[in-house]
Amino acid sequence: MDELIYKLKQEIIEALNLEDMKPEDIDENASLFGEGLGLDSIDALELIVLMEKNYGIKLKDPAQGKEIFKSVTVMADFIQKNRTK
Repeated sequence: MDELIYKLKQEIIEALNLEDMKPEDIDENASLFGEGLGLDSIDALELIVLMEKNYGIKLKDPAQGKEIFKSVTVMADFIQKNRTK
C-alpha cells in the first residue's frame, strides 16, 4: 500500500501541475480539498481522469469522488480494491 500511496502522490503532482511539490510534501492523511492540499472542483475532474486512465476505474457517480478524494490514503485504498489495470 505504501508503494501505491507514493506512486499516487507522484501522479497527483504530475496531473495537477503542482510543480513546486514533491511526494514527501503531501500528507497522505490530509484532506485533498479545503484546508489540506487545497484542491478545487477542476482538480477533482483531473483526479477522476487520472483514476480512469491509470487504474481503469470509472466512477459511475461523480458524487462518489467526494468520499474517494478525502485523502491520498482513502484514494489508494479505493484504487487497491477497484482497479482493473
